[in-house]
Amino acid sequence: MEKQIKISKKLQRAREYEQQELKNRTMVEKQSFHVCAPVGWMNDPNGFSEYQGENHLFFQYHPYDTVWGPMHWGHMKTSDFIRWESLPVALAPDEKYDGFGCFSGSAIEWKGKHVTAYTGVERKTEENNQVKDYQTQCIAIGNGISYEKISENPVITSAQIPDGGSCLDFRDPKLWVEDDSIYMVVGNRAQDGSGQILMYQTTDLKHWELITVLSKCNNRYGKMWECPDFFSLDNQDVLITSPQEMTAVEYDFHAGDGSIYILGQFDKNKSVFTEKEIRALDMGLDFYAPQTMQTSDGRRIMIGWMQAWSASWFGKEDGFCGMMSIPRELHVKNNVLCQTPVREIENYYTNKQFIEKELLKTKFKKYDSLSGREQNLEIILEGEDNYTFEMRLAANDTYYSTVKYDKKEQLLTFSRIHSGVRRDGAHERSMKILTNDTYFKLRIVMDRYSIELFVNDGEQAMTSIIRTPYEIDGVYMRSEGKVYVSGEKNDICIK
Repeated sequence: MEKQIKISKKLQRAREYEQQELKNRTMVEKQSFHVCAPVGWMNDPNGFSEYQGENHLFFQYHPYDTVWGPMHWGHMKTSDFIRWESLPVALAPDEKYDGFGCFSGSAIEWKGKHVTAYTGVERKTEENNQVKDYQTQCIAIGNGISYEKISENPVITSAQIPDGGSCLDFRDPKLWVEDDSIYMVVGNRAQDGSGQILMYQTTDLKHWELITVLSKCNNRYGKMWECPDFFSLDNQDVLITSPQEMTAVEYDFHAGDGSIYILGQFDKNKSVFTEKEIRALDMGLDFYAPQTMQTSDGRRIMIGWMQAWSASWFGKEDGFCGMMSIPRELHVKNNVLCQTPVREIENYYTNKQFIEKELLKTKFKKYDSLSGREQNLEIILEGEDNYTFEMRLAANDTYYSTVKYDKKEQLLTFSRIHSGVRRDGAHERSMKILTNDTYFKLRIVMDRYSIELFVNDGEQAMTSIIRTPYEIDGVYMRSEGKVYVSGEKNDICIK
């Protein structure tokens, strides 16, 4: 008989509170096909993994309020990455070593169990009355519903951090299984104040060995490196991480908190990762802390937190705050990490409409057949000469979000300045397009409150939230210069 997993009072309280709020609280209508916080606050995706044939997603969760607070792990599962089922809260900060929060982590299936690794945060007051938050790595093992923290926690402490590394910035373990061993990468702040990624190995989950410092920021890309992920894909090794305090580099990297990927080769014998390409993962206004999983059919799928730390677009009046991007399939092509929405979204397509090839005019034209707020819209621009293309989404005469492409400058710009925002902050961003060809492909995935752009078969992406009133759903296009447009639109219907 399987051992009964004991539920702490703090975890039981969180589960009961969540269920009560779902029954009693009136909430704004949520996204149709994106993961949203059940109640309260959601940030980083955690534990994105397959277990017993189902796909699980945990997430940083504060059920008691719509702002960040003591971190729990919320929990959902899906069979197709589009429809999600809420499960009971999985972890609560109920031990001395994680009393200030169960921070981000990951999960794997191992020996028939669902193994999660997370960062436990313990707040301590020093002799000089200075308060510090110490971070360690912890393990909880479960059955897909409930999870038990092992008695050996924390399994990785400051004793296993390289000299000069911080025990206050040491978080976000990502697990994978390889050659009968379990590996982990963890973000850490190095002695120079910037990030580094540490790699550990174990065969029993309890005793971990530091293998190498996989990668060092050396103050090139921001400061602390959070939420690392490391995997092999299409004959390359890929490191993903989310740096804090980035400085902008023209149109290649935006300022603040962002996400980057590093392509290279890992020499397992020497434990050395040789970098080859470093690029921004998503240049939108709302994308951070992505995590990937390997599916049983061999795909590498990524999901990210669709929000920026600098702005929260939902709050108490909405009943929740926080949502995730659409899950994306990853491939490496021509030394670029490409991302496209999971193919399962196509199962929900309806009302197919075509844009027959036409020459755009300088005056905006409204395309009634393309209207909608839950749709997949794919267009191709064809023009050899320099031109400027402009599209308005979720638009009427007052509100709109703009997508603008300047072929001469190779710049794609997204702006939500006129979308109805009432707060100051970052509302516009541009990125340099990698491929400047006769044909420019743009795929747009819209849900009630989000616009995700995928450029040239997923070579680049921009993800952003909008709060335009839902009934405003027009699509307009125009150009300066000679350019033809064609394409296809499908509504996305989730019933």
